[in-house]
Amino acid sequence: MHTHNVYENPPALPHDVVAEVLDRALREDTDPGEAADVLVGIALYDDDPEFVEGWCVEVGTRAQAGSPLLGLAGLCLGHTARRFGQLSPKAVALAESLAARSQANPSDVDTRALDGLDDIRWFLFRAE
Repeated sequence: MHTHNVYENPPALPHDVVAEVLDRALREDTDPGEAADVLVGIALYDDDPEFVEGWCVEVGTRAQAGSPLLGLAGLCLGHTARRFGQLSPKAVALAESLAARSQANPSDVDTRALDGLDDIRWFLFRAE
C-alpha cells in the first residue's frame, strides 16, 4: 500500500497568538517550525495587510543570520504582494535585501527569499 504525504497550509491564527509565537521565536533560540507555520498562515489567509506585512518585516529584520525564518519572511512578503497588490517601500527594500543576501550566501538567507522577490516584482511592478 502506497501512502502520499499531504501538505496542508497552516491556518491564520488570532493576532494575539501570532504576536506571541513570533515574538517568542525572535527572542529565543527555539525550533522555528511553529513560527514558520504561523507566518505562512497569516501570509496566506489573514485579511489585514498591515498586520501581515508588519510581521513579515519584523521577522525579516530580527531573525538571526542563517535562520530559515529569513527566507520565509521574504517568501511571505511575496504572498502579501500577490494577495493585496501592495507593499510599503520598507517591505520591498527588505525583500530586495533578503534576496541579495540569499544570492550571496544561501546559508545566510535561504532561496525562498528569491521566490518572494520574484512574486513582488510580478504582482507589484509588472505594469510599470
